[in-house]
Amino acid sequence: MTGSQPFGVQDLGFMGYQTCHDLQNRIVEEVVDGRRTSTLLFVEHPPVYSLGAAFQPKNLLHEVSFYEERGFEVVPTDRGGDVTYHGPNQLVAYPIFDLRILGQDLHKWLRDLEEVVIRTLAHFELEGYRFPPHTGVWVNGKKVCAIGIKVRRWVSKHGIALNCNNDLSPFDLIVPCGIEGYGVTSLTKELGRTVTVEDVKPILKAKFEELFEPE
Repeated sequence: MTGSQPFGVQDLGFMGYQTCHDLQNRIVEEVVDGRRTSTLLFVEHPPVYSLGAAFQPKNLLHEVSFYEERGFEVVPTDRGGDVTYHGPNQLVAYPIFDLRILGQDLHKWLRDLEEVVIRTLAHFELEGYRFPPHTGVWVNGKKVCAIGIKVRRWVSKHGIALNCNNDLSPFDLIVPCGIEGYGVTSLTKELGRTVTVEDVKPILKAKFEELFEPE
């Protein structure tokens, strides 16, 4: 058991990356001050490349104008990690959780987020696993879920991007998460049938509850 963390759930539907980031910041402040319980956000983003705090320019394989001309936003952000892609049909989950309740251990928090995804994949009869030293979850030698966080006053934001039935070709235009030599995959690709964001949401929510709201 990882410790009890009661939380609310808010489904944002389809929302721009920066708008969602501003919302996360407001919720973080409310959780820090005790005005709000921890909150799990579900969202899908329009096509965007987010650049993490450890971003290396070489991992963006083209000029920013190249991406913008093709309808992709390129947004610097304060989460950990390098560059990744978000887009329609990818489930993004932002657990804005109070880590003061969960032991103030960032390494354990990242492993717990990976565990939530591994259990979600197991529901779909896929064997997800960790691939140290890289953060995230992998299936059959390819990355299926990127994870990156930022913690302010022991409240976490950002989180999980799980590929469901999204177009994977935008990942070909970057070095995903700065990890060379490995591809990305999705639940749909691995299972050979369509698995949508709506299929995965209730399972991911249940696995968060299993890990963080144990009876």
